[in-house]
Amino acid sequence: MTDLKKHLEGQVHFQFYRDGQLWYETDSGFKFPVPIEDCGTAAFNRDDKAMMFMRYIRKFIAVVDAETQKPRG
Repeated sequence: MTDLKKHLEGQVHFQFYRDGQLWYETDSGFKFPVPIEDCGTAAFNRDDKAMMFMRYIRKFIAVVDAETQKPRG
């Protein structure tokens, strides 16, 4: 299980846009998407406090953890 608290320390940094999602990376190296339909009229900066992105980080941790729990074969 990925540690949410570790990823919320420090900042996030914009990486790229692809398929309707803004991709950010935390100072700890965790990359996660932010769907642009969630943005509304908000401004998304190149660098920002990671805590402001907790919703998106938490969601993507759940996706990553579910993928790693699947049996391979």
